[in-house]
Amino acid sequence: RFVACPQLARTVRRCLQHGDGGDPQPLLLEIAPGPGILTRALLDAGFRVVAVESNSDFLTDLQSLENSLDGQLKVISGDFFKLDPLAKGALKPPAVSSDKLFETMGVAAVPWRADVPVKIFGIVPQQSERKRLWRLLFSLYECSSIYRYGRVELNLFISEKEYTVLTAKPGEPRIYQAFTVLAQLGYEIKLLHKEPWSSFETNLKNGGLAIPKTVQLPSDHLCLVRLTPQQNLFTGGLKPSNASTFIFMVKQSFVKPNSKLRDRLNSWSLDNSDRLLKALEIPKNAAMRNLYPEDYKRLFEALQNSDMFTETLFHDEVMASARAIN
Repeated sequence: RFVACPQLARTVRRCLQHGDGGDPQPLLLEIAPGPGILTRALLDAGFRVVAVESNSDFLTDLQSLENSLDGQLKVISGDFFKLDPLAKGALKPPAVSSDKLFETMGVAAVPWRADVPVKIFGIVPQQSERKRLWRLLFSLYECSSIYRYGRVELNLFISEKEYTVLTAKPGEPRIYQAFTVLAQLGYEIKLLHKEPWSSFETNLKNGGLAIPKTVQLPSDHLCLVRLTPQQNLFTGGLKPSNASTFIFMVKQSFVKPNSKLRDRLNSWSLDNSDRLLKALEIPKNAAMRNLYPEDYKRLFEALQNSDMFTETLFHDEVMASARAIN
């Protein structure tokens, strides 16, 4: 658990105020606010804040702050990263229902191409960081959980390592991944701010900073990144109903990123691969890691129209990975 130092508050407030369209009290969902250092800065900036906190050590002070204000702050006990678990039956704390959360905020669902209905802000825990980001990405493509309400905007502090992967270019070894392709297709990605680790405290017992170890990628900062779902994500043949198949097509393509696309198509029993690649204007010898995100989407849409392609090719992988993510 990382907690922002007070001097960072003004920077965060400035980043999140940008582009609010003059709304006198824009609504913001803050996840894991901790002692409320950034919460107070956001309240001072005029935001209406709904804070979701699972740590009982912080809840008392946050609730006292809530009671001292006239409805500008609402505190909810729960863990945002345990939102809408797949387990059947009643939710067990700290799991939270997105329906209950959005009802509390007074936010109704809007069409996908409408404006952003709500903004979310928080620091992604470093433990299982990639898995948490994957879960959000799955929800985005399936229009489930928070994305049932529209193009919810995320403003998240993530590790510099993960930001580097998010923004990698085709062909870059090791860092251009399936996660990169799907994130760049799904989100408009904007770096708002980079802050050194020294600006954050931790509530670990030893008082040290749990800076993630990495050899090949930078890890000197936390990056405040804005992830706004693309308005045109669900155009052509890609839909929430077949998005899981698309995700696993991309993931399977990066099992051997140096393999040739033509060989991958042949492994999927597609006997007209050369004609398909010519129609898509993709070189026959293109390697999987050299394709742009848009190429993967165009390829999937073309495969959807092919008599040789069926979604059952990926059924087992889809089901197994969905269970693992949740």
